[in-house]
Amino acid sequence: MRIDSSLLERKSQQPQKQQQQQLRELPKEKSRGKKNRRRNKKQMTPSVIQNLFDTCKEVFAGAGTIPSPVDVERLRSVLDSMSPEDVGLSQDMPYFSTTETEGAPLITYLHLYECDMFSMGIFCLPPSGVIPLHNHPGMTVFSKLLFGSMHIKAYDWADIPHSSDAIINPSHFQPSNVRLAKVKIDTVFTAPCNTSILYPAAGGNMHCFTAMTACAVLDVLGPPYSDSEGRHCTYYNSFPYASFSDAV
Repeated sequence: MRIDSSLLERKSQQPQKQQQQQLRELPKEKSRGKKNRRRNKKQMTPSVIQNLFDTCKEVFAGAGTIPSPVDVERLRSVLDSMSPEDVGLSQDMPYFSTTETEGAPLITYLHLYECDMFSMGIFCLPPSGVIPLHNHPGMTVFSKLLFGSMHIKAYDWADIPHSSDAIINPSHFQPSNVRLAKVKIDTVFTAPCNTSILYPAAGGNMHCFTAMTACAVLDVLGPPYSDSEGRHCTYYNSFPYASFSDAV
């Protein structure tokens, strides 16, 4: 996958660059007069975005906390009701088209909002676009597939081998970093579908996205990545358990 360094540097200064990826994060728009502001208002549904923002403010309490089951369902319900039109997206936009350039399709990240408690953003993937296997340390993550079909494979750390286990190691491979991980999700999701939720130690905290068609994913993370607070984004490689059974 080609990912521009802009988002990766926001997440972490570690192995992402070794993935030789590019991910494009759009710059924040500057005011261009009343005409442009009116056009932007037509592109999004302010009341829906405001409702999502307000709910996130009430649900996320900061580092070291996990939303209660009641709050999880509140936020899930808001996200489940959202559509591409609510965030001003359609499948005919250039973010979702492939080009003739060499390499994997370029993925675009649309930054919506970030504070110490949570972040909101949208990943725009052309067909065959891939977000490699990565983690979400100490985070609760809500992923809403707005349109398209996407294969998701997700893992949690494990202690006892099972037939579905894989060996996961950070991309900057060191034998001492080999660990067992159990496959939690391995399926194709097609919109409309329910919001996916992962937790710090459950629900598939490490996952990989592969676009089967052009697709858009609205991600809400609480709390967001933070190098200063130890929440680095780490990318991984996965292997069948049998390939490394002597290493664990």
